Amino acid sequence: MSVIIGCFAEVASRFQQAGGPYLYARVAFGRLMGIQTAWMLWLAQVAAPAANANLFVIYLGEFFPHAKDPIPRALSLTVLVGFLTFINIRGVRAGTWVSDLFTVAKLVPLLAVIVLGLLVLQSHQWNIAAAHVSSPGTSQWLRAMLLLVFAYGGFETALAPMGEAKNPRRDAPFALLTALLVCTAIYALIQWVVIGVLPEAALSQRPLADVARLAVGHAGAALVAIGALISFYGYLSAKILGVPRVPFALAEQGDLPKAFAAVHRRFHTPYVSILAFAVLVWGFALIGEFKWNVTLSAVARLLYQGVGCAALPILRRKRPEGAIAMFHLPAGDFFAVLGVVLCLILVTRVDFGQSLILFATIALAFINWAIVSR
Repeated sequence: MSVIIGCFAEVASRFQQAGGPYLYARVAFGRLMGIQTAWMLWLAQVAAPAANANLFVIYLGEFFPHAKDPIPRALSLTVLVGFLTFINIRGVRAGTWVSDLFTVAKLVPLLAVIVLGLLVLQSHQWNIAAAHVSSPGTSQWLRAMLLLVFAYGGFETALAPMGEAKNPRRDAPFALLTALLVCTAIYALIQWVVIGVLPEAALSQRPLADVARLAVGHAGAALVAIGALISFYGYLSAKILGVPRVPFALAEQGDLPKAFAAVHRRFHTPYVSILAFAVLVWGFALIGEFKWNVTLSAVARLLYQGVGCAALPILRRKRPEGAIAMFHLPAGDFFAVLGVVLCLILVTRVDFGQSLILFATIALAFINWAIVSR
């Protein structure tokens, strides 16, 4: 992920328009690749919040045991997505404020889990919880890495609405590299604590809450579960804020119907794109469970992340007008090739179910391109 994010940091520093990976692919490789990248970005960013919406329902089970039943689940998902859609249609400032608020709020319970877990480990002389340890093969390692791509992904969402940022060419590289460092530290500590404290941690549905329960009892589990709910809601808020700017950017370039570029007269937001995205997230959350959506999102991400890495040396040579980099990645051509190779290796982990959806998305993107090319 350091390789991929490093490549994206340089590429992003060349642009100040909305669109993110779609824009980079279109400028570097042309309209067809731009549209294909946009559809993959759309697929990944629909499946990812759908997965987190399912996690929200799972952690809601800490307080309402029947939350995962069909009718309560459907109602929870509808309210969850509907409220954030309403907030983001009312304005980018309101959406950003809500996203920032939840980002700060979700860090508090994560840090609490880390501190509580470290105290438990210290009281047990740092002994790791007894658990059956297997010897995974290469295939299992790659599958685990594929899921980690999901955990470290999402940075491309922040790149999509750069047309509404103050100084995107300067701020995007700093934000990407800072986020990578912060996420790496938090994820490593959380993983260490969960594996250290919970026996058979992989069998836990709510591992963060279970760590808190072992540390301070049911009250701690309830507080951490609330924190997890805030975290998942904050994630959804960020997605509904950023991702609809992708179809908006496509419509501005004439690569999607003009309706997706429609701006609300009062709130000045791309309300059609926001509504379309929200409906798709709601639908994927209803029909797919957590791991299915996670794997689908991770594979789609790898495809457009590979394209983003490949764009780096192309843009260095093309030097399109207004695309001079404000951040230069050392040995950028080497890391670009390495990023593409890593993405292709991990893509081989996709199963048949996800392959059908990926191929269907690629086919729709070709149809989209054929129509707009006429």
